[in-house]
Amino acid sequence: MDKLNINQWAEEDRPREKLMRLGAAALTDAELLAILVGSGSPKEDAVSLMKRVLADCNNNLNTLGKRTIHDLCLYNGIGEAKAITILAACELGKRRQMELPEERPDLGTATRIYNHMHPVMQDLDTEEFWLLLMNQNYRLIKKLRISHGGITEVSVDVRIIIKEALLANATILAVCHNHPSGSLHPSRHDDAITTSIQQACNLMRIHFLDHIIITDGAYYSYHEQGRT
Repeated sequence: MDKLNINQWAEEDRPREKLMRLGAAALTDAELLAILVGSGSPKEDAVSLMKRVLADCNNNLNTLGKRTIHDLCLYNGIGEAKAITILAACELGKRRQMELPEERPDLGTATRIYNHMHPVMQDLDTEEFWLLLMNQNYRLIKKLRISHGGITEVSVDVRIIIKEALLANATILAVCHNHPSGSLHPSRHDDAITTSIQQACNLMRIHFLDHIIITDGAYYSYHEQGRT
């Protein structure tokens, strides 16, 4: 019976589709390596090939990383390009172990948010609206610019804010925008945006921490003013 190519497997069994559906942690070492090499040989699919390679390494990735390009090229279906890819992946894994986890800034207060965002926004001559997504400990997950371009105001789609928060698994969010004029007084448009975000966050059970207006040297915090 002829072997099935990976693209003939049931979709839930294909390594790439499995990773997209369940995450990288759900895959075996052989499946992860099969994604890297892409294909096997006419007689053997990529997963079976990598199972065989790993078996010869006592199923130990550290041992695999000690193999040479020549060693790996002895397997039918592995040429120099695939061997280099495997060893590069092993080296990246080793270097990751040596790295310290990235320190996420604590943005639990208006002052901290201002100090974090002021260098980004201090020289802008048009308004930009930024979203700050945080975990339950007020540590920054990611920040992203939602809109930009106006001199006196920017257009903000609250649906995008909620979408980004859900995709990042954020439990807390804050927003900020700049006033190029230097005025710290929020406009009626600023108030309306703040109210809309607050209502959307309440609905989705996301904590809306603050809306901060940033100028070069000072800030206005809706939270500190008791308005969020």
